[in-house]
This record gives sequence, C-alpha cells and structure tokens, in this order.
Amino acid sequence: MGWTDERVEMLKKLWQDGLSASQIAKQLGGVTRNAVIGKVHRLGLSGRAAPSKPARPVFKAPRPARAAPQPVAAAPRRAPEPAVIAQPMQVARYVEEAPGSATVLTLGAHMCKWPIGDPAQDSFTFCGRRTGEIGPYCHEHSEVAYQPAAAKKRAGPKELARSLRRYI
Repeated sequence: MGWTDERVEMLKKLWQDGLSASQIAKQLGGVTRNAVIGKVHRLGLSGRAAPSKPARPVFKAPRPARAAPQPVAAAPRRAPEPAVIAQPMQVARYVEEAPGSATVLTLGAHMCKWPIGDPAQDSFTFCGRRTGEIGPYCHEHSEVAYQPAAAKKRAGPKELARSLRRYI
C-alpha cells in the first residue's frame, strides 16, 4: 500500500502521541516498522509529545526490613570437630638478582627459564641454572613460582548458614 494523505496524517498523529514505529505499523496495516521509520525521517518528524517507553522512576521505595530470625531450640550440641590446622603461608620473597647466564639464544632444555630484568632492554637474561624435577625453574625459583595451596576451611554449621542466607 502507498502513503495516502490520510495515512500520512494518521502517521503524524500516532507519532506525536508517542507510539513506537512497530505500534504505528500495526495500526496502519500494510506497512512495516522500517517503512514507518523511513517516512517519519522523510517528513522530518522528530519531536514527540511523550516517549514511547515510560521513564524509569528515579526513586525506589525502600524494601521492608526483614524480621530477625528467632533462635530455635536445638538438640544438644556435639563437641566441635577439630579444625584443620593450616600451614603458615610462605610469603613470596623478592630477591634482587644478578644477570643470569642464559639468553634467548643459549637457553637449553634443562636450564632455568626464570626471566631476569626488563625484556625491552639488552641486559635481559634468564637464570640458566639446572632445573629441578618439576617445572621449568631451578629449585629457588620454583619456591617463588609455586606457592602451596591454602588449606580449605571446613564447612561447619556457621559457614552453611551463611551461604544459605544468600539464597533466602
């Protein structure tokens, strides 16, 4: 269908009323949303009386406060289980290192690949000492690179209650 004078007037009225292009296309029938948008631009219609979507409220009403949970009489408590004793965590140490003995060109398969210095400078080298049993680093650099995993906390009743509170 073409754009008759009546349909153009209806389009102008609906556009000024704040309807979206999809809503106008449905009311007019026989045109698509894109056809409505194109005609609006060709007619130079830009201002609207009201936005097609209502503005979001700036202020939200506060939620009502939750009632504090009432203590429930529980069965006699058992003696607490001994907690896992965590090993004291080793602090990573930083050592000012002298330039290593290996460069990118001289680095071998069983040489420590710990970088020393700034890669952007000519003085950049690698440690070059013999590697340990595990990994690409010597014993000293392995201690810095591979920190022991922290001991997991035992999931006791307090931890369980705290995690369940998130879902209630």
